[in-house]
Amino acid sequence: MELSDLYLALFISFFKIGLFGFGGGYAMLPLIQREVVDLHGWISVSDFTDIVAISQTTPGPIAFNSATYIGYTAVTEMGFAQGYGVLGSAVCTFAVSIPSLVIMTIVCAFFFRLKSNPWMQASLSVLKPAIIGLIASAALLLMNGYNFVDYKSWIIFVAVLVASLKKADPILLIVLSGVAGLLLYPA
Repeated sequence: MELSDLYLALFISFFKIGLFGFGGGYAMLPLIQREVVDLHGWISVSDFTDIVAISQTTPGPIAFNSATYIGYTAVTEMGFAQGYGVLGSAVCTFAVSIPSLVIMTIVCAFFFRLKSNPWMQASLSVLKPAIIGLIASAALLLMNGYNFVDYKSWIIFVAVLVASLKKADPILLIVLSGVAGLLLYPA
């Protein structure tokens, strides 16, 4: 595949993800996986899982962080130089952000005039269950054999689940997760 064709394929894929990824980063995960793992094979399932984990710990939206990494990886894995990989990152990040920017500009122009309109209220209430379904789908996608390879993974999963249900302090969760990782998976 030529570099220009790869850039075009990356742009189209991430534009579609940005256009149809309602509900934010977690809701976009199934779309991202379908495009980059299942359809194009730019990264593996294990790499996708790693990207999700890294994207959660770095500043910024998950879709932007994953687009940046996938753009770089897809280009460099095809044998092109790292400089072209950086451009691949920019292409993907730009492509995933364009639909949101355009849609939000249009919505903001009309929303304040239509926010009390019953049709607008009905449209927004219909989107809520769909977004919950997309987030649940993302959670199920991450619960695969690669992520739960041994009892240690299950210990961490159950601990985080219980702490989340008990509404534990997020900073405490991050610190305890780091300690658990060091104890269960020493370098």
